[in-house]
Amino acid sequence: MNEQEIEVKFYLHDLARLEERLQILGAERITPRVHEVNLRFDLPDGSLTKSHRVVRLRQDHTARLTYKGPQQSSLVSVRQEIEFEVSSFEAAKHFLEALGYQVSVMYEKYRTTYEIAEAQIVLDEMPYGNFVEIEAPDATSIEILAAALGLNWQARCTESYLALFERLQQQGKTDAQHLSFEAFKGMHITPQDLGMIAADS
Repeated sequence: MNEQEIEVKFYLHDLARLEERLQILGAERITPRVHEVNLRFDLPDGSLTKSHRVVRLRQDHTARLTYKGPQQSSLVSVRQEIEFEVSSFEAAKHFLEALGYQVSVMYEKYRTTYEIAEAQIVLDEMPYGNFVEIEAPDATSIEILAAALGLNWQARCTESYLALFERLQQQGKTDAQHLSFEAFKGMHITPQDLGMIAADS
């Protein structure tokens, strides 16, 4: 069982154009666009967040529980990841709450998933912008695929979506508690607000 996640993300101006490039390269769409709701849990003392660990419950076409360890690399994001499907989103939520965990933040997105060779590419529509995440067995494979997709490698980001959300909160761009489409309705967030540059400029 592979318990390592190796990935990097890029901010995009034109998500549709990147999807066309994926199809030209022969990538296979394995999951059509789906709405995704994520609950991140922590203990009352915030110890998971402080130690850069994540316990997440996700609902899309299935429900999955995930643990992520601290990031181990700066070139790309390398983390321990343990993920498994659960039969009930609500039952899993109640289970975690019974153990003393609390929902610290909710975030949502629309995600479309492609695969090519040993890489998985996800197209993410976030409340504050569009992104592509590339996950592969190693950093070199990610960099080669990014180049084939016409992405600027220097524009890569290894931070989580919630870390980017926290940056917006710290800058006073939003006072929203959760990263939802409703909370960001009518707002214009630039890649510069997120501390990024568009990889497809």
